[in-house]
Amino acid sequence: MSASTGFENVAVAAAATSREYLTFRLGGEEYGIDILKVQEIRGYDTVTRIANAPAHILGVINLRGVIVPIVDLRVKFALGEARYDAFTVVIVLNVAERVVGAVVDSVSDVLELAPEQIRAAPAFDALLDAGYITGLASVKQGDAERMLILLDIERPMRSSDMGLPEVRRH
Repeated sequence: MSASTGFENVAVAAAATSREYLTFRLGGEEYGIDILKVQEIRGYDTVTRIANAPAHILGVINLRGVIVPIVDLRVKFALGEARYDAFTVVIVLNVAERVVGAVVDSVSDVLELAPEQIRAAPAFDALLDAGYITGLASVKQGDAERMLILLDIERPMRSSDMGLPEVRRH
């Protein structure tokens, strides 16, 4: 029988409350999404365009036999003109029981955030649909601190213009 120091219980409790986020850039801002929604990260490649699709739906790709719609988050969030270069990536997500690709400017890293690092999202005017923002996190990096916008990535991906079903939460 091994002796217990009690530190194991503290580590387990801390791990249960912290969550990991994949961070990425769109324009000058950094965002984070729950890592459990991410299937894989791929370099940006050409897509097959779909006639009459909304501007933010770039088209589809064939990913190992699965047809995956590709959404440009910069266009979806109205963050300016999208540019596609060597840093542009597609985050392949599992959303609403479907696979969807999200185009972002670049992927930064994976961060573990404790609840005390996350602040509630500010209330916005009804004209601004920011219901997909779940919070803001301050992340120390050396002497500097950076702000991270945390997203509920399912919400914008299952909007009516995406054709994905609403996910019912109980």
